Amino acid sequence: MSAENGRSNWLVVMSKAPRMGNVKTRLARDIGATEALRFYKTNTGHLLRNVGRDPRWTTVIAAAPDVATEDAGFWPDEMPRVPQGGGDLGARMDRVMQTMPAGPVVLIGCDIPNVTDTRIAAAFKALGNHDAVFGPAEDGGYWLVGLKRFPRVPSIFENVRWSTQHALADTRANLKGARVALLDTLPDIDTGADYARWKLSHGS
Repeated sequence: MSAENGRSNWLVVMSKAPRMGNVKTRLARDIGATEALRFYKTNTGHLLRNVGRDPRWTTVIAAAPDVATEDAGFWPDEMPRVPQGGGDLGARMDRVMQTMPAGPVVLIGCDIPNVTDTRIAAAFKALGNHDAVFGPAEDGGYWLVGLKRFPRVPSIFENVRWSTQHALADTRANLKGARVALLDTLPDIDTGADYARWKLSHGS
């Protein structure tokens, strides 16, 4: 759980309460709200089982909407929850980065089926000698972002064109002069075509 200098490693999972029509809306337009919700719930469960209880970091759920921090039954009871707050994705991620206790913070979502403890460990290792780390997505976005947050916590999510092929490049543009590490590029499941390729690769 502890990082160098006695600071903790924090893994923050950005997660929405699993309500019909409120999760994976782009995917739902292609495959239907019921199937999109099923994918979201299944993938979130796998993700939290795979990485959520690793002693090398403390896992926190950043929940949306804010009242969902009180929801029982979906997220593991032992994982602390914080509200994401208002604003676009950038504002919500920046709020997490600015308000978490001291130590490196790695943020992930619940869209990527291939996130493993090995990949999360690689992100924290990279922050040992880099200011930031990204896990690029095939669509030009990213499935992971982490900041060393020492000696200061930079704001890196302004003027980012979210849900476009420019999201990673725009975010990196806010990190001029910083040491940036990149992890493996993984597929994001945002569209029906993404979903079909993922199901084919899993033999289902």
